[in-house]
Amino acid sequence: VQLQASGGGLVQAGDSLRLSCAASGRTFSGYFMGWFRQAPGKEREFVAAIRGSGGLTYYEDSVKGRFTISRDNAKKTAYLHMNSLKPDDTAVYYCAAGRYGSTLYKPEIYDYWGQGTQVTVSS
Repeated sequence: VQLQASGGGLVQAGDSLRLSCAASGRTFSGYFMGWFRQAPGKEREFVAAIRGSGGLTYYEDSVKGRFTISRDNAKKTAYLHMNSLKPDDTAVYYCAAGRYGSTLYKPEIYDYWGQGTQVTVSS
């Protein structure tokens, strides 16, 4: 599986962005998808995840109510809709795919990673 993240950019606080993660391969629905982010000088942190069917989603506390993860299995694409962006959301955002595991907030259970897309939120 190859993942291609896109949609990042420079926005102002309060704005919205939608990140996309396009996947190759024929079994996209068999993978759970996650979004992680890494700010300069900080460790990579979990943002959101979604099960293969799209029925279950998980969020890091600081993004609950502002971010929404979704997927379109027919298009083999996962999305991260980000609203009410804050300067603290500034980071490189990575999408990831995995097949086995239950702790979707742990990066080590993901098998494939995209290249990252920069999100910069100015105050």
